Amino acid sequence: MSGLIRRVVIVGGTHGNELTGIYLIKKFQQFPQLLHRQSFECVTLLANPKAIAANRRYIDRDLNRCFANEDLANPALTGYEDRRAKEIAAQLGPKSQPNADVIIDLHSTTANMGLTILPSSKYPVNLRLAAYLSALNPLVRVCCGVQCNQDAPMLRSLSPLGCTIEVGAIAQGVLNADYLQQTERLIHNILDYLDAMNQGEFLPVPPSLNVYQVISSVDYPRNASGELQAVIHPHLQFKDYEPLSDGEPMFLKFTGEAIPYRGEATVYPIFINEAAYYEKKIAMTLTSKQQLRLEAV
Repeated sequence: MSGLIRRVVIVGGTHGNELTGIYLIKKFQQFPQLLHRQSFECVTLLANPKAIAANRRYIDRDLNRCFANEDLANPALTGYEDRRAKEIAAQLGPKSQPNADVIIDLHSTTANMGLTILPSSKYPVNLRLAAYLSALNPLVRVCCGVQCNQDAPMLRSLSPLGCTIEVGAIAQGVLNADYLQQTERLIHNILDYLDAMNQGEFLPVPPSLNVYQVISSVDYPRNASGELQAVIHPHLQFKDYEPLSDGEPMFLKFTGEAIPYRGEATVYPIFINEAAYYEKKIAMTLTSKQQLRLEAV
């Protein structure tokens, strides 16, 4: 094998109740020829077996927040997911010299995120790949987190190349045939792009890429005891990636009073009303919409 990419790892089940990735990995394990490409090895991983068996997001703590460098190096962290993160990091890492050249981590969400790509970093290869996927399918959106690098605590941070794929809205513990097929199609598009790049062929990419850059997260209004005092306003529910401007309704109090968004700049909320984020005290994540010029090859 030759080229930049030698080993691609596709991960499912980082969260045990997100079935899209779990069942795609099981399919690929049954039919490995589907992932075969000429120029690199492609392997699969079910990240959180105990949570998958229990149909729960996690057992002790969110596995996708266990990959910060200080946590991986901390022997005092002995919960199931902390131990599992260390095992995965030993298998795919270390971050300074990863054994995985590209990581594709498969997720689903209860928020109306459609097909979302979250690059592991803003390396040109990742951005060009995201632009290629967006050009193939206009429904694909690209989002960069605050930590869009290897300092992030997510599993994808074990390699600087790759991405998380988020699809939804899908209820936890439920399969959706349409999103299952669309996710598999994205995976094959990614593998085809990397295979062509390895062999010196750069598939056509637009000169720029629209990116939703995370600014901050917003919690639900709560009382002193931490209980919710409002819900996502009906006008905002399922409106992920749509503009939200100053004065527009954001939350609805149980008394019926609307709470507006206040801010000088228009924002684009995502992960609106994500079920798994209630415990994280996140009602939505605010992003800005940016256009990035892509480096020419």
